[in-house]
Amino acid sequence: MEDCLICNRIKMIKESTNKYFVKELETGYVVIGDHQYFKGYTLFLCKEHRNELHELDRGFKEKFLVEMSKVSEAVHKAFMPIKLNYELLGNGDPHIHWHIFPRSEQEANPTHPVWWTPKEQMYAENVKPNDEELETLKSLLLSELDKLI
Repeated sequence: MEDCLICNRIKMIKESTNKYFVKELETGYVVIGDHQYFKGYTLFLCKEHRNELHELDRGFKEKFLVEMSKVSEAVHKAFMPIKLNYELLGNGDPHIHWHIFPRSEQEANPTHPVWWTPKEQMYAENVKPNDEELETLKSLLLSELDKLI
């Protein structure tokens, strides 16, 4: 799908040009988020271009959900948050992908839902990791993923 952001990101992974890519799993791709307002923010991109979970074949869907759970466990072990928040929305990008947000005590309001955070803060230029920070985040996450998968 040419106009699908997630399909385009997956294409970049396959072309080895997506610097946020961490690991390929059977049903999806693990990537670190472009913006790190929530340190360790991770996405799990479904390999199949579908809009809703119920559109996936049963076996694939079950494996996808199990793998998402393992990804979130790896995020937890790598970044040690006080809580994880999960989102599977697809309103803006209609391709199944999970958002996994590690929540920390350092946030102004760690008990508030992530969507209460102003977008201009979450997506500010100053929360984009530099190359060194990105490699550290990827390395921490990959290490935990390799232990679980």
